[in-house]
Amino acid sequence: MKFVQYNIDPAIKESLEALGFRKPTDIQYKAIPSILKGEDVLAIAQTGTGKTAAFAIPIIDRLLRKKQPHVLRCLVMVPTRELAVQIATVFRDIAGHTHLKVLGLFGGVEQNPQAGALRNGIDILVATPGRLFDLVHQGHLVLDRVEVLVLDEADHMLDLGFLTDINDLVRKLPTRRQTLFFSATINDRIKELAYRIVKKPIRIQLSPKDPVSKNVDHAFARIGMDDKRFFLEKLLKERADAKVLVFVRTRLRADRVSAAMLRVGIPSLVMHSGKDQADRLQVLESFRQGDSRLLITTDVNARGIDIPDVDYVVNYDLPDHPESYVHRVGRTGRGLKRGEAISFVSPEEEPLLDAIEAYTGTEISERNIDAESYRLTIAETEDTPHDNWRKLLEEADAPSKKRRKKS
Repeated sequence: MKFVQYNIDPAIKESLEALGFRKPTDIQYKAIPSILKGEDVLAIAQTGTGKTAAFAIPIIDRLLRKKQPHVLRCLVMVPTRELAVQIATVFRDIAGHTHLKVLGLFGGVEQNPQAGALRNGIDILVATPGRLFDLVHQGHLVLDRVEVLVLDEADHMLDLGFLTDINDLVRKLPTRRQTLFFSATINDRIKELAYRIVKKPIRIQLSPKDPVSKNVDHAFARIGMDDKRFFLEKLLKERADAKVLVFVRTRLRADRVSAAMLRVGIPSLVMHSGKDQADRLQVLESFRQGDSRLLITTDVNARGIDIPDVDYVVNYDLPDHPESYVHRVGRTGRGLKRGEAISFVSPEEEPLLDAIEAYTGTEISERNIDAESYRLTIAETEDTPHDNWRKLLEEADAPSKKRRKKS
């Protein structure tokens, strides 16, 4: 079934066509009909499956069926600022040919423009809990006419300690409303929260045994911790046209890896929690627009963020939490596209690799690097501050050359 066959507003179909959305993904196919009927939905699906459009398309259609002045009728709650920006953008894109007004509401930026937008009237609000409650308590925001509540990345919101905020929010909303609950995982805490705020929900679960998307080819290579920059340099030069997202463990590592790549003529964007919100949003937008083909980041970008056309994900460092691996590699292979991911695993990271394989229930394939290829990768680096590597390798190789001549 194609989107042109759905019984949705023609203006939505026009936007979907312009966005290149022809056929629904699995989660969209299963969720859209129930949401259009006004049913509560509890949806569990992997990252990169098209969850945002799965609820944005039917919500926009439902709001268009009952025309009202710009009154807040749909509230989407998300755990992070970056996700608020992303989901608000998806709503704007799909509602681009309609009269609906969308606002992304989050902290870390000046609140006066946001309060002004609320005064002028909006239809759809995508918000993080902190800034939402600030504006509610200041009297800038009233929630008594909300018809649809969406909790997105609900498992992550619980991990970040937003349970009290969610409970406070529910008490401020109309009892008669549609509630949509989207999460990447399901556990007892998620179930308890979900069944407390939804009414006889339609449960949709797309969770195969391997939580890594089937569109992602992922593997690992054994590389010494101090040698990783040389292998990243090689990968980037071999894939000169690829859009690459590199994950590191800490902010300091992100800055150091970026500096190492710049020394060999490969500029990059850097994003981590140490940068202010405006800078992070600008970096993310620059990477989306293709201003740079390389983004080096911490796990601030591991979850929920949809960056189009990422060809390759590199786990320069393995994450401390196995579930973060799934979210990291899920930044590629989005929707119906295929993607690749490689992890650089040092000897001290072997326990982390074991934990990831236990979590995914699969054995990750290894890309073996033979001794000669490993040696050449280090010898051929253009990282001039490390010329001593070349000299040491040449000196180590010199005796063997002399022996070959004598023989």
